[in-house]
Amino acid sequence: METVSSPTTASRVLAVRPVGTTAVLAELSGLHDVLALQSLLLEAPLPGQVDVLAAAETVMVKADSPAAARRMAARLLAMDLTVQSHTEGALVTIDTVYDGEDLAEVGRLTGLGADGVVAAHTGQVWTVAFGGFAPGFGYMVGENQSLEVPRRSSPRTAVPAGSVALAGNYSAVYPRQSPGGWQLIGRTAAPMWDLSREQPALAAPGDRVQFRAVRELVEIAAPAAPAGTSGHPGVQSGLRILSPGLQSLVQDLGRPGHAGLGVSSAGALDRASVRRANRVLGNGPSAAVIESVAGGLRVQAVGDQVLAVTGAPSALTVVTASSAAETDDAEDGSWPEEVRTVPMATAFALLDGETLTVGAPVKGFRTYLAIRGGVEAESVLGSRSTDTMSGIGPAPLAAGQLLGAGATTTSNVVGNPELQPDYPDAAVTVLDIVPGPRDDWFDAAALESLCSQDWAVTPRSNRVGMRLAGEPLRRSRDGELPSEGTMAGALQIPPEGQPVLFLADHPITGGYPVIGVVADYHLDLAAQVPVGGSIRFRWAPGLPASTDTSHDHPHDSLDEVSN
Repeated sequence: METVSSPTTASRVLAVRPVGTTAVLAELSGLHDVLALQSLLLEAPLPGQVDVLAAAETVMVKADSPAAARRMAARLLAMDLTVQSHTEGALVTIDTVYDGEDLAEVGRLTGLGADGVVAAHTGQVWTVAFGGFAPGFGYMVGENQSLEVPRRSSPRTAVPAGSVALAGNYSAVYPRQSPGGWQLIGRTAAPMWDLSREQPALAAPGDRVQFRAVRELVEIAAPAAPAGTSGHPGVQSGLRILSPGLQSLVQDLGRPGHAGLGVSSAGALDRASVRRANRVLGNGPSAAVIESVAGGLRVQAVGDQVLAVTGAPSALTVVTASSAAETDDAEDGSWPEEVRTVPMATAFALLDGETLTVGAPVKGFRTYLAIRGGVEAESVLGSRSTDTMSGIGPAPLAAGQLLGAGATTTSNVVGNPELQPDYPDAAVTVLDIVPGPRDDWFDAAALESLCSQDWAVTPRSNRVGMRLAGEPLRRSRDGELPSEGTMAGALQIPPEGQPVLFLADHPITGGYPVIGVVADYHLDLAAQVPVGGSIRFRWAPGLPASTDTSHDHPHDSLDEVSN
């Protein structure tokens, strides 16, 4: 799908760019039209629409299939934004102590002085235009531009939660401690993000905010954490974690639909493996499982359980301690162990007290352990998945933790064993990519370099993104790109030129140009490339003839494209 332009630029979408195979980016003339389009799409979703993410000058629309994404371009270009009436949001008052580290500098940059900055900040009503960066972080626009300031030249590694900040024409409150480059002018105790509320964000897109200067803050006790933890007191049946390995997390198919609140979809990185494990066990496709990397996971059955392991092929070893009645000849009082192995992608019983160890993968990187009925964990915003960037969902699994078995089944019987696909090994893994939406920030030499070299997956990679190393890619233009929506599979190019391949826990907005997006049917494959492995990108088949498609055909998808 190519970039499509509108014949008119008055209160309409200016152009629509593809973002991979399952999303489009609508470009608009300004924030007023951005808000109008966002409102239209939320009130009357397009066929196949999954999520909408507004930003400074764009609106990204995610679809449930490539076909739905292709149909969206014409529909977006035909929308008349002038007829959209805006419903005034709620008014939220935020008490603020104006003692920020950058208050004096903002006073100098604006010419208002510190007192003038406080007066300007409290003397206007701010509107939350869109969310991004983190859950509860709302980009607020004021009634004038008197407080327009640049970001700090050197971002802070840790901005305290509750910091009130300015950058560009926006104001915001940091809902939790995180890195950031905005100018800090004050602090508040207002709980900007609270999952115990029906609407977790204190100020959601469309709401209005009035900042009120106070001398001191009234600290509000933090609410009890929602039961988004994965262990439950009183669990009588399930799996005890003896060793979580390098990292083991509870995951399902994610929580799409909350991008406007700054919440990414998260969910399992290899979605096909989750579906496969749940099919084998007769579970619903979205039943929660354990995602583990690089082997080392060891669990013990509490009560008799039925399990299946999919994903990266690994040795699966079950150990049973024989009962004392069966072991009369043990001289030292120890009981001999019975050891057996079980196959991948096949349902097997793990009886009470037996242990399962998942070995290091022979190929690939991530394995998925499913239990019949699904892992029992509290649903947060419609999902049991762990989002490592935002902190939403169950904490990483720990030794001694007991996971209960749920009741997310669709069949009274388990399914047949399934074939495992081929997984990445020491050879180079080829991934299809779709150019854009910001490939025009790079010249032909950079685009050629992207697809003509092997990129190494560095140890700095995680569920947020795979950091790649190779010959740097140089931009063909200067300046900053206004923050806009992004998605899993996006290849973002920071100033140093080393790509970052976003995975499920990525930030939902970004200010670095995205040169291309991995095709949706290769995302599962990308998730299985191990640290130290290599990736080569290839322009997806079916692109215009001017695009280089000379490389060999990539690995087959890990599962059907229509999943």
